[in-house]
Amino acid sequence: MQKTTNTRRKSMMLASSITLSLMLSGHTAFAGAKDDPQLLMLNIDKLETRSGDGRSKVFDSQLWLGYDLNKAVLKTEVERANGSNEKAELQLLYSQAVTPFWDFQLGVRYDSDPQPKKSWAVIGFQGLAPYNVDIDTALFVGSKGHFEYRFEAEYEQMITQRLALVPELEVNFASKRDLARGKGSGLTSSELSLNLVYEIKREFSPYIGVTWEAKHGETKRIAKQENEDASSTKFVIGLKAWF
Repeated sequence: MQKTTNTRRKSMMLASSITLSLMLSGHTAFAGAKDDPQLLMLNIDKLETRSGDGRSKVFDSQLWLGYDLNKAVLKTEVERANGSNEKAELQLLYSQAVTPFWDFQLGVRYDSDPQPKKSWAVIGFQGLAPYNVDIDTALFVGSKGHFEYRFEAEYEQMITQRLALVPELEVNFASKRDLARGKGSGLTSSELSLNLVYEIKREFSPYIGVTWEAKHGETKRIAKQENEDASSTKFVIGLKAWF
């Protein structure tokens, strides 16, 4: 057990060191570039309340600090229901532009909820696919050969100059079961949302919509054994903003 813990710590320290080194090298390389100004941006992707028992709340955000080609990214995802966190995730990433529309990302992820707490190394890509589909995808490397993979996609279809219909998709996979966290192997969960967004101004967009969440495969069987819902449909009201 001690050997496994030490190996895990060394892996996380190595990932953190690589991330910090790349962040510092990127800052040096582009600090004097006039066409690559330093930026600081907070992007709130979701600040919403969902219908149902306990009226769950969701907060997703990204904080960028650095330059257009090289920057540090802090991603936060929190889901609360009945006064406690169902999910609390923090990612610290180095983001390097590899094409005009795609960034390669490397860093660490820390889950404080659900219990037990867990740390991961992160390798991912984020950018704009053909037909203006926003993609955020990542491989998470844990201890004891445990891997997770997440794929997120979002598309904005303008109806008027201010009104847009925005479908969103998220799917999650795991290489191994994690009974302590209620997860099986294979396809674990998916979430499909359809939101109607009104852009009051570019930085401030309230929305209403519907979200369908489902657990799949072994994860679905675990949920049923614990008398939990394997799927749910909820109406949402929320806000997107950036500063």
